[in-house]
Amino acid sequence: MSSELFDAILGTTSVVAATDDAAIVDALCTAETALARACAAVGVIPLPVALEIGAVCDAVRRLDSGELARRSVPGGNPVIPLVAEIRTRVEVRAGADAARAVHLGATSQDIVDTALMLVAKQALGVIRASLAEAADTCARLAHTHRDTAMTGRTLMQWAVPTTFGAIAAGWGHALDHTAARLDELRDRLPAQLGGAAGTLAPLHPHGPAVLAAFADECDLAVPDGVWHTDRTVIADLAGALGAASAAVAKVATDLVLLAQSDVGEVRERAPGGSSAMPHKQNSIAAVTARAAAMQAPGLVATLLSAVPELQRGAGPWHAEWPALLALLRYTGGAAARLRTAVDIDVDAAAMARNLANLADTLDTSDFGHAGDLVDRYLADRRQT
Repeated sequence: MSSELFDAILGTTSVVAATDDAAIVDALCTAETALARACAAVGVIPLPVALEIGAVCDAVRRLDSGELARRSVPGGNPVIPLVAEIRTRVEVRAGADAARAVHLGATSQDIVDTALMLVAKQALGVIRASLAEAADTCARLAHTHRDTAMTGRTLMQWAVPTTFGAIAAGWGHALDHTAARLDELRDRLPAQLGGAAGTLAPLHPHGPAVLAAFADECDLAVPDGVWHTDRTVIADLAGALGAASAAVAKVATDLVLLAQSDVGEVRERAPGGSSAMPHKQNSIAAVTARAAAMQAPGLVATLLSAVPELQRGAGPWHAEWPALLALLRYTGGAAARLRTAVDIDVDAAAMARNLANLADTLDTSDFGHAGDLVDRYLADRRQT
């Protein structure tokens, strides 16, 4: 899932700090701390006990993830050994009664799901920033090249005239749209708390109040209910990330095509050489943005097909973890590489030469509403 050799090439290092093992352990501990504080806020446990649990969780955040992974195998998730470690340390510090307050009312899935939402929220912020920067560059290109004439191409053939500004506006609009969708989704990522079978039984009659306080402590949304087996949250996240990757792939693909030697209408400013052909200036940022984005559809399919059974998924839930983390990384990588790829030199003269090939059959000065579309796009951006 992660490769030190390839991650930088595909841009996934842009979100690795938000999605690596250390980030996951940190999020698990944040969830356990938040649960204790929520229970104290509602009066289920004493505040001093919650503070002891929080202090222990702060220490456990530094637990070696490799050791935690080895201890996770028998139970099938990292929360079981993590909670055992927290309880042991709390008992030493504050006694058996305090230790029993650790993980009160929760099941492992509550903590893992909440932790993954915390991880996703952090990663989405990074991804959204990369998309926004790429979109800003597209907007500048649209403004600068509002009237830069070029040939449109359909089905890989010369079509009718357009402007490079109109093309850049189309790219920017798609990137803005997907970034806004990620923003909206990020604001409503929910906490998870349902207990063993999704009834919050150990916290009755305070379950809903604890859940609301828990979400507040995590800075996550309060869910409509327990979503142990209602995975529409994950489906929405998968869809939004998949759409963002598709928008990136579209721009990157166009850049690769327009930079072909036979076309020569744009050129990446970032270096992109060849080991065998020193005369080449490969569009490496766009190529690797495409490569990262191409990982997304399979990961989205995995997340959409992970349909859980009854009140707890026997395998589908586990399948979500690596797929979601990888999707965040590859989408982040694609967006980060695109940010570099759209920093281009535009060869207006080459565009004009290529457009001249249509002069015998078409009015090459008829751009329709290309300029109006650019103006509308830029005006809409200023209003948001």
